[in-house]
Amino acid sequence: MSNSLLFTPQAIASLTLPNRLVRSATAERMADEDGSPRPTLIALYRELVLGEVGLIITGHMYVQPSGKAHAEMTGIYSDSLVAKLAKLTDAVHALGGKIVVQINHGGMQCDPAVVPELVAPSAVAEPYARHPARQMSSAEISSTIDAFAQAARRAKESGFDGVQIHGAHGYLISQFLSPATNRRTDEWGGDLAKRMAFLGAVCAAIRSEVGSDYPVLIKLGAMDGIERGLSLSEGSQVIAALESMGLDGVEISCGIGGPHATSIRKGIQRIENEAYFRPWARQARQVTQLPILLVGGLRSRLVMEQVLHAGEADFVSLCRPLICEPDLPRRFEAGLQDRSRCISANRCWAEGPGVGIGCKCPLPHLDVR
Repeated sequence: MSNSLLFTPQAIASLTLPNRLVRSATAERMADEDGSPRPTLIALYRELVLGEVGLIITGHMYVQPSGKAHAEMTGIYSDSLVAKLAKLTDAVHALGGKIVVQINHGGMQCDPAVVPELVAPSAVAEPYARHPARQMSSAEISSTIDAFAQAARRAKESGFDGVQIHGAHGYLISQFLSPATNRRTDEWGGDLAKRMAFLGAVCAAIRSEVGSDYPVLIKLGAMDGIERGLSLSEGSQVIAALESMGLDGVEISCGIGGPHATSIRKGIQRIENEAYFRPWARQARQVTQLPILLVGGLRSRLVMEQVLHAGEADFVSLCRPLICEPDLPRRFEAGLQDRSRCISANRCWAEGPGVGIGCKCPLPHLDVR
């Protein structure tokens, strides 16, 4: 395609990427009980680099045992994991790839089979709160802020090219931002400025550990999509404040997660159904100059190019298409196909322990050019 932006280099702070195609964080479920990555995870990342993905963002890694969202989740909560995580980055860098680690605390979204006592900004009993959680104490909040910072330090020591804070999909940072899940009356809750205080403290603590030049991004839920949740207006105010918090890029998502998740839509097979967070990216562009990564139903090269040429985003983030076809970027650039074969049936996720993510759908025939 003439005038293509998809395969031009672009930087996020000090990190220069060879193209605009990003593997969005995807929970791989390829870790042992203590969070140690398995060899299958290394193999997955190698496959993505060979497929010419410009940047890999890892599946979310938990910063504290209390924030482990589900079984087989990779951990970054202990210094004992640094050498094991370094094997991931070494494998990626050996092939010339770039990799950023997503760090997270699940809060009330954690599986109670994994974390017996769930914590959250506030104890809420609503349909979107799948399991009861108790309100965090001030001491626990401070401890968790430090846990994010130490996780970022370990990321740098492990050789990751940057970190991405998970601030979407109803996990802990998202819970602090949302008036639906944060009903505190102390310095951590109330108006939007107070609900943003936890995120601001996490960002400041991370910067104090990794320095000013290390790339720090965020995946942010621009709105919750539930009654009394974070509105797009408030989400835009959060986005406008990210640069002052020391962040270097923002990936736009949406939805509170859990049983009411709106972040993953099924049946994306028509162009008009693609890029379903595109309006939120346009809104973000109006309030920030940070690099924007857009995820959500992008399937065709045409739409990806349109988003980039319109200036609505600087990078295209893909999740399910790269589970289906890890070499999709290479195939796009070679002109072998112009859209992903992913049928968005959401059959990617592991059906049992020891399996990990993988495409299980009957794929449409590939018309090789």
